[in-house]
Amino acid sequence: MKLTRKLMGATAVMALTAGAALADPALIFDLGGKFDKSFNESAFGGAERWAAETGGAYRDIEMQSEAQREQALRRLAESGSNPIVMTGFAFSSVLEQVAPDYPDTTFAIIDGVVDAPNVRSIVFTEHEGSYLVGMLAAMASESNTVGFVGGMDIPLIRRFACGYAQGVMAANPDANVIVNYTGTTPAAWNDPVRGGEITSAQISQGADVVYAAAGGTGVGVLQTAADAGILSIGVDSNQNHLHPGQVLTSMVKRVDNAVFAAFSEGADMETGIHVMDLASGGVDWALDENNDALVTQEMRDAVAAAEAAITSGELVVHDYMSDNSCPISVE
Repeated sequence: MKLTRKLMGATAVMALTAGAALADPALIFDLGGKFDKSFNESAFGGAERWAAETGGAYRDIEMQSEAQREQALRRLAESGSNPIVMTGFAFSSVLEQVAPDYPDTTFAIIDGVVDAPNVRSIVFTEHEGSYLVGMLAAMASESNTVGFVGGMDIPLIRRFACGYAQGVMAANPDANVIVNYTGTTPAAWNDPVRGGEITSAQISQGADVVYAAAGGTGVGVLQTAADAGILSIGVDSNQNHLHPGQVLTSMVKRVDNAVFAAFSEGADMETGIHVMDLASGGVDWALDENNDALVTQEMRDAVAAAEAAITSGELVVHDYMSDNSCPISVE
């Protein structure tokens, strides 16, 4: 039987004991929780798939505050969890301090890079997947104006925005791309009300397709778009089902595969930097019964051609994080 321990506070984290089974893998979710319908939930899906296929047990912790990061990591390591996977770049600085103290424990960080011999750093080419959904947005737009609502204003999210804008302009050089971010603190990942407000403002400026790359905040973006009768684009998980017929597509980031692979490899997990790109299936766009009628054959053919060009190297999508710049403004 699968064992999942959900630890939510300082007292609960302290409850991890040496008596627990050794070498159970563990997963720590970033702020927003495991059921954010986006990034964290994708990670949760990977852990659940591993447990279902192997019958194994794992521990998980939902972060409630920034202060819990180091304590959670240390308690899991001390109790024997191995490997320990964490979601989000915000764990980077803490992991840099913790990993050297537990050389026999392997750690995996998603969306962060930590240079340590016992750490796997998992990064995705979000700009490639965002380019594809940007093309779809431009081709679906009737107003020639599309929007982007990012979560925390950091280089990683600007990578999404830059790739999206490039895809939009490739499909329609006359298009207008409106870019906004929810905030500058981690709270930006879990503020659906603010996401809805920004979406409404973009709609008032003519946007009729809005891409959300904002974690749990994106739920508010998709809801507001649906209420206004315009199209939206989901992120990380396949969010097409949230508003069938009104979510144009989702930029799928296979965080679930990253967690599944780490858990499957176990304590002997290979460390170093692991890049999950379009060619390896790390990113993609979602097509299913919920959005099938929205994506014309012309749109599918155009995106398929772009996918092939990116995979072959013929088309290189500029990566904002390579030099903190974008050929199209994402300010």
